[in-house]
Amino acid sequence: MKTYAARRAALIAQMQARGGGVAIIPTAPEVMRNRDADYPYRHDSYFYYLSGFTEPEAVIVLVAGKTNQSILFCREKNLEREIWDGYRYGPEAAREKFGFDAAFAIEALNVEMPNLIANAPSLFYALGSDLRLDTRIQEWLQAVRLQARAGVAAPSALHDVHVLLDEMRLFKDAEEIAIMKRAAAISAEAHRRAMRATRPGLREYQIEAELLHEFRRQGSQFPAYGSIVATGANACVLHYRASDAEIKNGDLVLIDAGCELDGYASDITRTYPANGTFSAPQKALYEIVLASQAAAIAETRPGKGFMEGHDAAVRVLAQGMLDTGLLDRNKVGALDDVIEKGAYRQFYMHRTGHWLGMDVHDVGEYREAGAAGEERPWRKLQPGMVLTVEPGIYVRPDADVPEQFWHIGIRIEDDALVTENGCDIITRDAPKTVADIEALMKH
Repeated sequence: MKTYAARRAALIAQMQARGGGVAIIPTAPEVMRNRDADYPYRHDSYFYYLSGFTEPEAVIVLVAGKTNQSILFCREKNLEREIWDGYRYGPEAAREKFGFDAAFAIEALNVEMPNLIANAPSLFYALGSDLRLDTRIQEWLQAVRLQARAGVAAPSALHDVHVLLDEMRLFKDAEEIAIMKRAAAISAEAHRRAMRATRPGLREYQIEAELLHEFRRQGSQFPAYGSIVATGANACVLHYRASDAEIKNGDLVLIDAGCELDGYASDITRTYPANGTFSAPQKALYEIVLASQAAAIAETRPGKGFMEGHDAAVRVLAQGMLDTGLLDRNKVGALDDVIEKGAYRQFYMHRTGHWLGMDVHDVGEYREAGAAGEERPWRKLQPGMVLTVEPGIYVRPDADVPEQFWHIGIRIEDDALVTENGCDIITRDAPKTVADIEALMKH
């Protein structure tokens, strides 16, 4: 638990640098699915980042003052409820196990919090992230304000604690990197399993089942997001969800899926032929996307701006669109014209990557700090950042588009850890060259 204690200490240090105060970080609530059945519980990422504690109904309170404190509010021990719902630490055991200075029952929040925020200069809280807790905080503030005649002051400033935590979470430590590499390896093997299982006549959901089986078989607790298994024209729908469409001979299958392991996400996309062999049009577009990803990966290294990888991928994609006739030179002009006017967006409409960590679209600023009202430059990549690299081409039917390319949707996505000298593609074990994919699917 030393890692979590160190993170709490680092956050308290940032609070001290802003004059001190009290931080409040709740975990996620349980959510009912229907009647008396809840959705599978998943902790809040910010809360878990500071605690490693996975029980619901919990709040972290950090005090940055003359005496710094880290306090956990959690559920009381309840042997009867444990028969139904499983083990609970209870405040005392949780304090000892997770390294907090103090712990209280969650029911004590209304009693303890007015005392903790009294005379604190600032409140560090993400207003609007938990509306029920927002209301309670207003009540605690009002309780403190009523003591004004006794010389007690309420916090006079509010800081968004998520802003401070976002910057911390953007840079992964050695333990986080080890977990993410393991999650990437599990997901890569799941993609290999899905490729081996695929054949014409199966349904998309049957391939999704192969992914989920491998995730759980290797110890992953959840999918990191809703898996996308899209065959044929469905691959041109960016956020398609695995359904019951039949996988047909001659179609491509696009899978965007990754597991979550110990609170950290992976994110891989592969596209491959249902029958194990790319057709000539499929291969032509696939090689363009693969080359564009290689260009983006080459720009994924320290000192490069976040968007430089995207820009490199766009140039390769746009040139490929011109070379294959997806874009008519007589109508859109040369490469620079295509990029300047955004004509490539007919077939490539998303950005080439995003931060990855505890959340699949992880936290962290994409632009550098700058003066208000000014356009801020894109953030420079630094070691310890993790991001995806995921270009694609999606061809919907159109009178100006060669029919041989209709309904082809291709995306190739890997997870890149920025290192001192470049980047480490931690999802490399998922095959992505034409030769490697076709060889795997023959076995």
